[in-house]
Amino acid sequence: MDRVLSQQEIDDAFRHAHRRALKDDGRSELYDFRRTDRIAKDQLRTIHLLHENFARSLASSLSAYLRSYVVVNLISVEQLSFNEFKQSLPSPTSLVAMNMRPYDGSAILEINPSLVFPILEMLLGGSGKAPTKIDREITDIEQSIMEGLLRVILNDLRTAWMAVAAIDFGVESQETEPQLLQIMAQNEAVVAISIEVRIGETSGMMNLGIPSIIVKMLRNKIDAHRTIRKTQSTGDEYLRVLRLLRPARLRLDARLEGPKLSVAELLHLEKGDVLVFDFPLQRSLELTVNGSLKYEGEVLALGRKRGFKVKQPVARE
Repeated sequence: MDRVLSQQEIDDAFRHAHRRALKDDGRSELYDFRRTDRIAKDQLRTIHLLHENFARSLASSLSAYLRSYVVVNLISVEQLSFNEFKQSLPSPTSLVAMNMRPYDGSAILEINPSLVFPILEMLLGGSGKAPTKIDREITDIEQSIMEGLLRVILNDLRTAWMAVAAIDFGVESQETEPQLLQIMAQNEAVVAISIEVRIGETSGMMNLGIPSIIVKMLRNKIDAHRTIRKTQSTGDEYLRVLRLLRPARLRLDARLEGPKLSVAELLHLEKGDVLVFDFPLQRSLELTVNGSLKYEGEVLALGRKRGFKVKQPVARE
């Protein structure tokens, strides 16, 4: 135990420990240090809420614009690098780079071909039920036809973000190949929002990419919106529950509780038998609501009917 280790033995011990630490046990994962810092989960939840409102308003707007029943569902809100976001998009597709005035930066709107061409057919008077899948770039004429649809989408997007900040989304440029987009660095983080649009039997995806740097600039406004909504939701939730309970029906029973009698004793009663009801006149009756004791009071005559006058609620034990 008093033996002193040599420097070579100490180096070998550290080297062996280092190799054991680097050994993959199935629980470790690679981390890319080029990835930018993450957005807080609370802020992502607020963005999720904003785009849920956007999806609901867009469903109404598209139903009126296309004169067809449209369902819009928010699928996911997550943070990706710009390169990962581009690789997740189909090619070719309809891409719109959007400015975000008064902030410096560009957002991305992508509409899948499976959604673009049925919409184009409906705008041109068709039913929107394409017999075959079309997989090609949209032409300049088709892009001009889609401008009306883009105005509807950007208007609802602008309205949804108005709860946090006044952002004027506008069309900056249009592309068909995701790899040709060079509006930000490859490793820059974006908030990717995936939305499903269903028009009759046709469905397709619409993707939004918002630079995370814009979200971080609006951090204080997003936190303030979350605090205000949390305060308002308490009162709104109370009123919502009250509206749901108003039409509910309750069964009220006023009971005169006293001695109990078995069926056998009841069958053997004869003329002249006296039953003693141990219930003073001053004692209050009990009122049950759906079988639960709630109030004490007395029975009153209301014309030809009987009523119950509540004296006090029954304290819960």
